[in-house]
Amino acid sequence: MLYQIPSFLLDVIVGLLGGACLLRLYMQYHRVPFGNPLGRFVFAVTDWIVMPLRRIVPSYKRWDIASPIAAWLLVMVKFLLLWLLLGNLSKITVLPLISLIGLAQLAVSGLTALLVVYAVLSWVPGANAMLLDLIARLAEPLVRPLRRFIPLIGGVDLSPLVAIVLLQVAAILLGNAMGWAWTLGR
Repeated sequence: MLYQIPSFLLDVIVGLLGGACLLRLYMQYHRVPFGNPLGRFVFAVTDWIVMPLRRIVPSYKRWDIASPIAAWLLVMVKFLLLWLLLGNLSKITVLPLISLIGLAQLAVSGLTALLVVYAVLSWVPGANAMLLDLIARLAEPLVRPLRRFIPLIGGVDLSPLVAIVLLQVAAILLGNAMGWAWTLGR
């Protein structure tokens, strides 16, 4: 219990902050305007870590490299704090790799949540048009390629479901990669 509570709280905090950093990158890449409430929230939550990193790490084309680095650093701090709590720093050499896999897991979780919200909002009549447009602009790049192969079935678009299934397969592979990375630190 003394490990589970801090672990849960760190997961929530890093999930929110790191996820916001990744969402910032994703929104910038897809040129989604930040003038909406979600964009303002993302900036408010991430500016404290992304802006100082931008002075050191420049953008590359449409990619804001400071945002994923900020998310990766947050994930690394989470694992470091958890290892300190356990009193076991013997695997410190694999911390960057484990943090990179943890970052990928965070990205998969965020994309899965985005697709769930997208699917639910598509079924809600009278949903906020601004929110629906924003979520659609973020989710469409994930489901559009699948629509070429998956026809509508009874007028229902199953491409978000297929995308979620594929993301869950990726999550399983990342979980196995995390286990493999742990064995490297022995």
